[in-house]
Amino acid sequence: MAQAERIEVDVSKIRKAIQSGIPLTITTYTLPHEMEDYIADVLKVFLTEVRQDQMVECLSYCLKELVNNAKKANTKRIYFEEKGLDINRRSDYVKGMQTFKQDTIDDIDHYLQVLKDKGLYIKTIMQTRNNKIRVEVRNKAVLTYYEYKRIHDKITRAQQYKSVEDGLAQLLDDSEGAGLGLVIMILVLKKIGLGEETYQIFSEGGETITRLTLPFSDKMCGNISDLSTRFVAFIEGLPEFPENITEINKVINDPDSRMSDIAMKISTDVSLTAELLKLVNSATFALASPCHSIGEAVKLVGIRGIKNLLYSIGSVKILSTDDDTEHIKELWDHSYQVAFYSYNLARSFCREAGEKVFVDDSYVCGLLHDMGKIIFETAHPDILEKVDGICGEYGLSTDLFERLVAGVNHGEIGAKIARKWNFPDMIVNTIRYHHSPETAPLENRMLAEIVCIADSLAHYQSGDIEYDQMEIQLMRRYGIQSEDDVKAIVEKLDKAMRRDRTKAGI
Repeated sequence: MAQAERIEVDVSKIRKAIQSGIPLTITTYTLPHEMEDYIADVLKVFLTEVRQDQMVECLSYCLKELVNNAKKANTKRIYFEEKGLDINRRSDYVKGMQTFKQDTIDDIDHYLQVLKDKGLYIKTIMQTRNNKIRVEVRNKAVLTYYEYKRIHDKITRAQQYKSVEDGLAQLLDDSEGAGLGLVIMILVLKKIGLGEETYQIFSEGGETITRLTLPFSDKMCGNISDLSTRFVAFIEGLPEFPENITEINKVINDPDSRMSDIAMKISTDVSLTAELLKLVNSATFALASPCHSIGEAVKLVGIRGIKNLLYSIGSVKILSTDDDTEHIKELWDHSYQVAFYSYNLARSFCREAGEKVFVDDSYVCGLLHDMGKIIFETAHPDILEKVDGICGEYGLSTDLFERLVAGVNHGEIGAKIARKWNFPDMIVNTIRYHHSPETAPLENRMLAEIVCIADSLAHYQSGDIEYDQMEIQLMRRYGIQSEDDVKAIVEKLDKAMRRDRTKAGI
């Protein structure tokens, strides 16, 4: 039989995923040898791109073990169903496992076909986030109590062995491949200084999720942290917030000010007046007739809304220039899209008492979520020259620094600048945590999640990512259960945004 050709790895796609902090996803049903090889090749390129070559051998073994266990788990469901056995009943489980291995080997073509027909997938996911590497394998089957107990027992046994060789010499169990591979995997992780806490397995949303979370090397983490700090120091020269906006903020923050005072101050600035009227006459407020009065506009938008408008306008003024490249314009287009999506999602999701604040802040947080990336991309050539110099000091390529700091870690840079400009915690923390909302402070988490979903939807709408690369588990918590749901929401939001822009004359 002719050997299957090796599947070519798209290195540019991997680099883009690293820079954007989005997951790489590979889906298969039957796991043929060429797919195993492809997954291993992608992992090697992925680790090499983030300079974690020392993990290649270890993680290649671990990932092979996890995907084969996922395939076995899916096959078990078919086998037990066809044998009329209840996989959740202990006596049936023990009986079925006595013949599972040999029976499925003898009729492997049948089981492979049924796996495909029933859509029992295996998904491999790789992602960099917060200076960590996350590798997951998901399969469409929920762990039984006995499977979970068996896995836990193997992890406990692995703790008894001093080395891989020790484990190989002492462990043997014929019924299910011994769980030998799992024990060795734990020992391999231990060999490179990682404990069993690196490994998680759980069921959620009808899937079993096996996850390895591995930190970058201490040296790499230290280098990135130092470089990020020095980069932020380089851009301390960014101008302060525009004086006219600062003056209006003073009036707003004065407890003796009236709404008419705020309206009067805004009316002295032509561009702010135009932006305010454009906002209140947009689809956001759905007015029966156009508003032409600044006084009425201020009342409609409210104090918090005026402040957020000022944060938005001031940031855009500082970070935008007439010389912006096409790439920078694309970043701003994406930011406006995420702002619009965030606001409309917040209106749908935030219906409980106390959640109105998330609606109020959603647009500005969506608009500024990628501020760190825009700052990096628009940095003065002198600053980039300094970055190049200090990267050399650390033996780190400028290209890698850009991918990690301007990409995955851009939230931290954006948050530092927002703090410099005295933005409130809600905006600072949403910028900082929009790629990892689960780590955001509780009081800011919902808005960070909404912006994260909006960002994911915007990338999907523009064709940058596929459904499998989206924040699927997070979206499910907000009632977005399938790709059809995603398509329907994106279509609705896109139409509304085009209509809003047409109305505003954009």
